[in-house]
Amino acid sequence: MSFEEAAALPIAAITALQGLRDKARLRSGQKVLVNGASGGVGTYAVQIAKALGADVTGVCSTRNVEIARSLGADRVIDYTREDFTSSGERYDIIFDVAGNRSWSDCKRVLEPDGILVVVGAPKSHPLRHVAGMVLAGRLSRGRTASFFVAKITHADLDALRELVESGKVRSVIDRRYELDDIADAYRYLGDGHAQGKVVVTV
Repeated sequence: MSFEEAAALPIAAITALQGLRDKARLRSGQKVLVNGASGGVGTYAVQIAKALGADVTGVCSTRNVEIARSLGADRVIDYTREDFTSSGERYDIIFDVAGNRSWSDCKRVLEPDGILVVVGAPKSHPLRHVAGMVLAGRLSRGRTASFFVAKITHADLDALRELVESGKVRSVIDRRYELDDIADAYRYLGDGHAQGKVVVTV
């Protein structure tokens, strides 16, 4: 990897790894839906879920469909044309980076013992969204919802290194900014439409 690709990796990729492997306890052969498959965490989540043996569906906008496909998604849903919560498909795991759907929406497409891993939330009321999802999951029979904060560990960085060296995971970099332009980088990120990661070169 280049220095830029390596710098983009740790927090986002570890969030995906720990969320899928540890929180969702993903097993080979399970069906995983990544809502927000083209963003910083989502691009890694698609790849890591595939590396762990999952059948992966990615949800993203029209302009990002090919990115999700190139990362190994078995199926890609363009949310501007199709509502994944009305598709009739069932998933063992929903890895929700976008944070734009309710518990009742997600529950419709979760298997009876499925799990929703909440990673993202709306900017307007993030804590209320996360708390509501987790509480609703606890009150539901069988299906559950989980939220977590990733912790960077040497062991997990090493696990990611192995995935990178085996060609199963790569960094998707949307834009590169010089340090003097860091305010522009934050503004671009704030718009919420970055494809993969945004890197600041020091």
